Amino acid sequence: MKRYEAVLALLIVAVLVVAWRLDPSFLKLETQIELSKLMLEPALIALAMTLVVLTGGIDLSVGASMSLAAVAFGLSHERGWPLPFCAAIAVATGAACGLLNGAFVTKVRIHPLIVTLATMAAFFGLAEGISRARPISGFPEQLASTLDATKAAVIVVLAAIAAAVFTKRTVWGQALYAIGTNEKAARFSGIHVDRIKATVYVLAGSAAGAAAVMYAARRNTVKADVGQGLELEVITAVVLGGAAITGGRGTVFGTVLGLVLLHELRQFVGWHWERDELNLVVVGSVLILAVLANSLLNRRKPEP
Repeated sequence: MKRYEAVLALLIVAVLVVAWRLDPSFLKLETQIELSKLMLEPALIALAMTLVVLTGGIDLSVGASMSLAAVAFGLSHERGWPLPFCAAIAVATGAACGLLNGAFVTKVRIHPLIVTLATMAAFFGLAEGISRARPISGFPEQLASTLDATKAAVIVVLAAIAAAVFTKRTVWGQALYAIGTNEKAARFSGIHVDRIKATVYVLAGSAAGAAAVMYAARRNTVKADVGQGLELEVITAVVLGGAAITGGRGTVFGTVLGLVLLHELRQFVGWHWERDELNLVVVGSVLILAVLANSLLNRRKPEP
């Protein structure tokens, strides 16, 4: 994996060099700082998604979970409840979404792709229904000052460090690799497979809830579609970072590099050509290339 991560780092440098040659203004410090704010919510969710993918699972509903959590946050605020309580409701809403996914995957034994595809539609529909498809705004300045971009970035960095230590230095973290590599063998070895798999889905939902609060603080408005398309960006970043979609392979550091590479590509395309629709082409192309690269890597013996 270290060689793959080195390649990702070189690709990031190459993208930045090309961007500098085509449009030097893109690399101005103030521009990069401003654009980096757009990466905070996807980054937080991608860290949790990495844990899900390590077990051989996937969560297509994270964007919908974020939308539902954002609406729950906004409606709670409209009722006049304190901001910390509203934030707790948003995270709890996301966690509940993850718990539902985890229950279907571990108890009903439905494939996570089918489960989360169904819950994605359900959560989006629920968010739109309870909000009546209207934007909710007018949050107090206290929210933006308490959770500004700098503080949100610190939270994401700390979460990345915690996730990296957790996956590499703890027994529970190593169990994720074991489950993704061979779930049946993991069960026979005494690992609580269902409990661990359910937990990572709850973590993914909780991350989506926390991302919803970050979004509300940064944009001062929420709506039922705030997380639409986010699942594609997050999964692309995780797979681009070297995680095998079949499980058992991947690192948090790889996910971070994948996030940065995808972010710089998308932002430069939008910045230089001023055509946002090209971003979909970029994301789709990068996802295909990442899957092909992972297919080649998976021909080798998986290394946790």
